[in-house]
Amino acid sequence: MDSVKVGIAGLGTVGSGTVNVLKRNARDIARRVGRPIEITHIGARRDNPACDTQGIRLSRDIFAVATDPDIDILVELIGGIDTARELVLTAIKNGKHIVTANKALIAEHGNEIFQAAQDNGVDVAFEASVAGGIPILKSLGEGLAANHINWLAGIINGTGNFILTEMEEGGRAFKDVLDEAQQLGYAEADPTFDVEGIDAAHKLTILASIAFGIPLQFSQVYTEGISRITIEDVASAAHFGYRIKHLGIAKDTGKGIELRVHPTLVPKETMLSAVNGVMNAVMIHGDAVG
Repeated sequence: MDSVKVGIAGLGTVGSGTVNVLKRNARDIARRVGRPIEITHIGARRDNPACDTQGIRLSRDIFAVATDPDIDILVELIGGIDTARELVLTAIKNGKHIVTANKALIAEHGNEIFQAAQDNGVDVAFEASVAGGIPILKSLGEGLAANHINWLAGIINGTGNFILTEMEEGGRAFKDVLDEAQQLGYAEADPTFDVEGIDAAHKLTILASIAFGIPLQFSQVYTEGISRITIEDVASAAHFGYRIKHLGIAKDTGKGIELRVHPTLVPKETMLSAVNGVMNAVMIHGDAVG
């Protein structure tokens, strides 16, 4: 049986992890999908010792992967928006299916990318763009397909959740915990996307599009971060029986879809309140399943 030929663009933490998983679990994956999955081409600016690329063609030009006639699927893991958009559109024009974990790319250019994919008869898969290993997009699009979704709410940025958890449990200031998050690799050197809610807004945009069947509308999301939250805010919330969580919320109001990301007072007895550290969680309310 012929294998599915995969090309990977980007060999950072996510890219190298993808290589390792596809190689380590090759037998299980082949059994589940019905054909072997073979990585035959990787495009990356530099090697990564965290994964074994022996026997795989390596290119410093990532666009060489997008135009490789032997590749069936391009996995885009370079991050960013502009170059990633050009890379994905190039691959689509060359008849490649796309897999991406790039939430910013999908949220801001997804409408264009999906149209190009439709025009060229290929698919775009982006499950990993929201909530990491939680199969939330497939659940919304397939498992709950018969439901009208009334609302969804989630902790969809692990860095922000780690900071708020440490502020509450350790009585520590925002800046102190942010510094630790950067040292641990949870937050980037420039943490703006995480702490100002932009990352969560990208993910909410994608969730809402699938949940409510609306175009991707990142510019319409009300976005507020956690950088102004103080120890006093956290203590006051706890005094009244709440925890502060940074939530993405999408709601069908009957007059339109409400999209918002902001710090939220969550009662301590609720499930979302108990999700701590870098963990993510999404709650969905459907008319059939509740």
